[in-house]
Amino acid sequence: MWRTDPDEQMLRDTINRIGRDFGPDYFLAKARAHEHTHELWQAAAEAGLVGVNLPEEHGGGGMGIAELAVVAEEFAATGSPLMMIVVSSAICGSVIARFGNPEQRKEWLPSMTAGDSIFAFAITEPDAGSNSHALTTRATRDGDGWVLRGQKYYITGVDVADHILVVARTGTDQKGHGELSLFVVDADAPGLRKDPIPVALTLPERQYTLYFDDVHLSEDRLIGRAGEGLRQVFAGLNPERILGAALANGVARYALDRAATYANQRQVWGVPIGSHQGLAHPLAEAFVQVELARQMTSVAAREYDQGRNAGMASNVAKLAAADAAMMAVDRSMQAHGGNGFAEEYGIAEFWSLARFLKTAPVSREMVLNFVAERGLGLPKSY
Repeated sequence: MWRTDPDEQMLRDTINRIGRDFGPDYFLAKARAHEHTHELWQAAAEAGLVGVNLPEEHGGGGMGIAELAVVAEEFAATGSPLMMIVVSSAICGSVIARFGNPEQRKEWLPSMTAGDSIFAFAITEPDAGSNSHALTTRATRDGDGWVLRGQKYYITGVDVADHILVVARTGTDQKGHGELSLFVVDADAPGLRKDPIPVALTLPERQYTLYFDDVHLSEDRLIGRAGEGLRQVFAGLNPERILGAALANGVARYALDRAATYANQRQVWGVPIGSHQGLAHPLAEAFVQVELARQMTSVAAREYDQGRNAGMASNVAKLAAADAAMMAVDRSMQAHGGNGFAEEYGIAEFWSLARFLKTAPVSREMVLNFVAERGLGLPKSY
C-alpha cells in the first residue's frame, strides 16, 4: 500500500536487507541481556544510515529527518528497533549540526556518522517533568569554563554513549524562567555518576539517573550561546517526536507482519485462522491505523525538512503512531493466542516498547494539551 519514489525505495531495501541479516532473534537476545546492538549499529553506519540526516561535509548523507525516519521505521519493521537513532542521530545530531560552531561540528559529527561515537541526551529531571523552565541542574561560570551540578532522570542509553548532550540552567530571565544552555559532557567525565534504573523494558539500552557533582567543562563544550538552549532544545524535540513515531510505526508493521504470517499458517477446523473475520477484522483495523500514522509521520518529517513549523504535525504523528503500535502489538498477540506470550514468537517483548512510546518522548496528555491549545484554540491548561 505504501508508495515511495525510487530513491526512497532503494533506501528502504538497503535497510531491510541489513535488518533481516540480524533480525528479532539477534535483537531480543541483546535486549534481554541489556547489551548494545553494536554489530547492527556498525553495519548501519557502514551503509551510511546512522548519519543520513547529517551534513555531507562531515561524512553524513546530507539528507533530512524524512530519510532518518525511514531508517528508524525499517529497522524496527525487521524486528530490530534502534532507539539510539532517535537519541543520537535525530536529537543530538540535529542540534550539533545546526547550532555547533565549525570546530564542534568537525569534532563530533564525523565520528557520529561513522558509528564510532554515540550521544545520549539529558533533559528530564525528577522534579521538572515536561516543564523545562523548572530545570534545576545548573552550570555556573568557573574561570574560562563551567561547572555542572545537578541531577537528570530517565536518560536513555548512557551505557552505550560516549558523550551526553546536557540541558542546564545558566541563568534566570525577567519572568523567573530558567535560561538554559546545552553542554557536551563526556560519559566518563570526573564527577559524573550513573545509576541504572530498573525498568520493565525489553531493550538493549538502559535508563539512568545521572548525578553531576562539580563536573568541570571547558568553554568549547557549550553549544551555541549561553542562555539560548531552549530554542536549541526545541530544534531537537520535533525530530525526536518524528523519529519516535517512525520507531512505533516500524514496531507496528513488524507485529502485524508476524500476525499475518501466523494467521495464514495456523489452521483450526481445517482452514487458516486468518479466514475468520473475528481475527481478520481486528488486524485489518490495526493496519488502517498504522497506515494513517505513517502518512502523518511523513507529513511531519517533510514539514521539518522544509523549515516549516512542524510542531503540530510532529505531535500528532507521535500520538497516532504510539496508539497504532499499541493496537497492532496487542492484536498480534491476540491472534497468536497463547503463543503470543512465547519467547520464540518474538511478539510479547515488543509490547513494552510500544507502551513506552505512549509515554516517551512526550506523554500522550502533553500532546493533547498542545493540540487543544494550538489546534483548537482552547485555553492553556498548564
